[in-house]
Amino acid sequence: MKRIHLIYKRIPNRVLERDDEVIADLGDVIVARSRFEGMLVPLKVNGVKVIDNGYGMVYFAFVGENYDILKVYDREGNFKGLYIDVLAYTKREGSKLEMLDLFLDIFVFPNGEAFLLDEDELEMALNYGLIDRKTFDLAHSVARDILEKLKRGEFPPEIVWRY
Repeated sequence: MKRIHLIYKRIPNRVLERDDEVIADLGDVIVARSRFEGMLVPLKVNGVKVIDNGYGMVYFAFVGENYDILKVYDREGNFKGLYIDVLAYTKREGSKLEMLDLFLDIFVFPNGEAFLLDEDELEMALNYGLIDRKTFDLAHSVARDILEKLKRGEFPPEIVWRY
């Protein structure tokens, strides 16, 4: 079984590292499988629990893009929706994948309803000088672009429904 070493960075200095099972290596797109662990509280969106410890994910890392996509499944294997991280970058070096999180996230329910998450975290990062205005604007621009493409049915990329 092929594995990828994920280095997921969060400003100011949080780093998550783990080895995940690769489902498909398409060069600029890595499809891998993992589980949510170490969450202090479940993530609720619009009053619905969508992510909790033990939930599974199939994630799609797009090298050179400013987002990744997680297909989220509960412990019973029911599809809960898509979780999209807004990223500063996604880089790949061999079997190493590195991403820098930009706070903003988008959750899309199976019915297509989308919610922008963590705007307060992004705002705080700017106010405390952890990020500059350019990074703040980039995060908003990427999120806006994804939300507009979702509305037009141009997102997520087709590959997400193949795995």
